Amino acid sequence: MRTNEIAKLTNVHPNTVRLYEEWGYISSVPRQANGYRNYSEMHLLQMQIARLAFKQEFIQNNLRKMATRIVQLSGKEKFSEALEEAKNYLSFLNNEHSYTIKAVHLVQNFLHIQLTTDYNYTHKEIAQKLQLSEETLRNWERNGLYSFKRDAQNRRQYTEADIQTLYIIRTLRSAHFSIASIYQFLQSIHKVEDVQDIHTLLNTPKFVDDFLHVTDELEINLKKAMKDVKSIITLIQSHK
Repeated sequence: MRTNEIAKLTNVHPNTVRLYEEWGYISSVPRQANGYRNYSEMHLLQMQIARLAFKQEFIQNNLRKMATRIVQLSGKEKFSEALEEAKNYLSFLNNEHSYTIKAVHLVQNFLHIQLTTDYNYTHKEIAQKLQLSEETLRNWERNGLYSFKRDAQNRRQYTEADIQTLYIIRTLRSAHFSIASIYQFLQSIHKVEDVQDIHTLLNTPKFVDDFLHVTDELEINLKKAMKDVKSIITLIQSHK
């Protein structure tokens, strides 16, 4: 296949095909005697994998990195490893989808949720529960997205109510909201300069409406991404 042919088959500009070779997203392409590139079915497969991986434009850095990793392994013809990465990516997307659904449930039922325990969680326990790094939680704290109590030894203590708030903030981050945007978003609800009661603010009609709109788009995009990575898995398995 010529450059124009493979570009047409994958719905990209010919320059994109050349860039993908330069970036290692597809294998090195042999040249004919006249200098024209000669693409094979394997190059077509690699292009298809790359286009599916990058089809959904997630701003989240970790999602982009996972998609890129699949493409890089495919470009090195390490299809078995690319398959494992694709399966890991699908699992991660499924988890993100579950977190989104849980956050929506929390917002929709905020006033009706009965907190069943007075147990206080540690910083480490919360990070594990939400699958976040402890530094991420500290960053959110430093930027005023949430507050918590400390015990007599000055250690952070998180309640069930804190977990609910963090689920919601986590979902807003997954929906491409910057930390500054989340802070402004929360403040804009009541037009206050200092958010003292985040739990009350999270239950206002304006927040609920805006949050459900945001998470609806996030859920749609996650489902699209899951469909795309399933197609990648099918392509690689068919190649093997």
